[in-house]
Amino acid sequence: MADTVGKISSELLKKAPDSRDPIELQREIHKTYEKDFYECLRRGRQQYTGEYYVVVLTKKERLMENVLRNYFLNRTSCPTPEYDQTVYKIHKDDKIQFLWVLPSKDTCEMFIRHAGEIVPDERWLLYYILADRNGDLLKLSKQLNNEADNSILIKA
Repeated sequence: MADTVGKISSELLKKAPDSRDPIELQREIHKTYEKDFYECLRRGRQQYTGEYYVVVLTKKERLMENVLRNYFLNRTSCPTPEYDQTVYKIHKDDKIQFLWVLPSKDTCEMFIRHAGEIVPDERWLLYYILADRNGDLLKLSKQLNNEADNSILIKA
């Protein structure tokens, strides 16, 4: 019988802290990303006839701090930029357009604090973090939703 995620998580928490680099950890998290992404695309195409968006939310399990999960959702409107979010636009011809990725709040703050020290391989992520910080991602979201630039953003 296979072990549960909770059991594996508990055993890992008992071990020494993980010393792997964050990029390596991110690669492990995304092992099933492609399969889950295309399953979400299939569901979206069954639901919608026109353009739609795939939103991937990365969440840390509350009771298992070392477990991250990706939740794949599709919707007809472009979401407001948020931390731990990746957004794709799916066109009528099934062309996939990557719009943005935002990591956790802590990661965004760290990237901004150390912007001059970010290695070339990670500068693409800094680009999206800065685009969010200066309002460009929100502006893009509003444009894709045919909203006016000065429309009011209501946060719950």
